[in-house]
Amino acid sequence: MMELCACVERELDKVLHKFLSYGQHCEQSLEELLCYVSQLRQELSSTALQGAPLSATLSLMMAQCCRKIKDTVQKLASDHKDIHSSVSRVGKAIDRNFDAELCSVVSDSVWESREKQQQILQMAIVEHLYQQGMLSVAEELSQESTLNVDLDFKQPFLELNRILEALHKQDLRPALDWAISNRQHLLELNSSLEFKLHRLHFIRLLAGGPDKQLEALSYARHFQPFARLHQREIQVMMGSLVYLPLGIENSPYCHLLDARHWTEICETFTRDACALLGLSVESPLSVSFASGCVALPVLMNIKAVIEQRQCMGVWSHKDELPVSAISWGGGVGWGSGADLSVLSWQIEIELGMKCWYHSVFACPILRQQTTDSNPPIKLICGHVISRDALNKLINGGKLKCPYCPMEQNPADGKRIIF
Repeated sequence: MMELCACVERELDKVLHKFLSYGQHCEQSLEELLCYVSQLRQELSSTALQGAPLSATLSLMMAQCCRKIKDTVQKLASDHKDIHSSVSRVGKAIDRNFDAELCSVVSDSVWESREKQQQILQMAIVEHLYQQGMLSVAEELSQESTLNVDLDFKQPFLELNRILEALHKQDLRPALDWAISNRQHLLELNSSLEFKLHRLHFIRLLAGGPDKQLEALSYARHFQPFARLHQREIQVMMGSLVYLPLGIENSPYCHLLDARHWTEICETFTRDACALLGLSVESPLSVSFASGCVALPVLMNIKAVIEQRQCMGVWSHKDELPVSAISWGGGVGWGSGADLSVLSWQIEIELGMKCWYHSVFACPILRQQTTDSNPPIKLICGHVISRDALNKLINGGKLKCPYCPMEQNPADGKRIIF
């Protein structure tokens, strides 16, 4: 999916580059034309003031000016038409790389409560906009969609973006004030944010040269509470003071001035502040979009198999993919001795470590996430199913594992906690 997005992005980059080049060329051509016309106008005005008749030279210049204006306009119009063709190629790239019809891979029940679903989607978009710092756009969308966004919901995002905006301007004071006021909570998270902010401020003083040496030495006292955990880093910074008269940029400590430290502090602050405020680093919308990019190709392949086998609809009455449409490979299947009346299909799509947030267990028999009232149970053979599935598999007081032929006493199953 990401390769397909990259193909479209390349076409889009070409269009944007052409727009930029066209804009610059258009501006330059019009400026030259205006300058030429202004000079001609001055000469004509001078001639008119003198009361002299229009000379052959001026007549020729006027004819040349008109011709130049016409040629310039035609050239700009022609270049503009070329951009139209490039824009159309973007549309063709989208049509070529993406399936326009995706509704067939989604259960119809998803769209049943359209008004409720629309409100949830709008709220997800608003939250994403707040998290990205697009506050005015989020406010506008809230008003147009008549969403009632509580001030308590907005406040964490407003504070987060205010501090991040200051960090992008290399202003550490708001972030330092926030870290100091939340010091205890950050320590509970094992966060080193406050130390990194002090270190970056110290590095800025080092960049000021010998004139800032005394101020840097004085500021080093802020490192005292962090000496036990960050002793090595503090030693490096103190050692850099020896090279201050020669310039840190010309010393073995030049890496301290690397601009990437500002990028890292923004990422560290975002991660720790979100953890402290109970927010996710990435918005639910961006996570859902990224997950969809990974999952859609798999579902589209399943759709293709279903269409080849001429199934009547992708989804069954239980919102499950029809059994006959799925091949036995690809990690989908069951072991010997399975009870077909109990088992149903479960298609697992690997989203990668980035999308791992907490441990969950979905029963492979009933395709349901386990809960406190329906916990996971480990059988004596080692296989794990949910309690509800265990109860349904009991036959005559005995339980036969759906994955292996071992018979066992249902009471021997033990609840497990992940």
